[in-house]
Amino acid sequence: MPNLLFLGGFSMLRFIAGAAAAFLCLTGAFLLWQSKAAEPASALPNAPAARPAGSTRFMGSATPFEPVQATTADREERRFSRADKNKDGKIENDEIFGARHKAFAKLDTNGNGSLSFEEWSVKTIQKFQTADADHNGWLSAAEYATTAPPPPKHKRCSC
Repeated sequence: MPNLLFLGGFSMLRFIAGAAAAFLCLTGAFLLWQSKAAEPASALPNAPAARPAGSTRFMGSATPFEPVQATTADREERRFSRADKNKDGKIENDEIFGARHKAFAKLDTNGNGSLSFEEWSVKTIQKFQTADADHNGWLSAAEYATTAPPPPKHKRCSC
């Protein structure tokens, strides 16, 4: 039994010696790193001259670079153009509400011009029933994962 205690104590001494050696290595690395920072400031390059506020130059060019800003009129023109589906220069009722009327008509299954809660929630109910594969009335994590919306489709640039 005394031999086991001796081996256990020797193991502990090896651990302490290893920890001390690691500490000394880290201390040496820190001191070397600090000695590199103590070089004279004359070895550093001079800082560039300060530019006056508001002057921006593009890639070192001699002329200031001013970013192009879209005016409010330009944005409104594009917005108007998107809403003007037939490009006749005026926006009519059907151009604004046409897509909404079609979506409403799809939900209004009995065609009475108003939506009941059941008609309004029909997609959610159908999605739940489709996802509930074992028809037990609740969704497991795997079943719920099937209800995730598809990732957005990114438009490809034509440039």
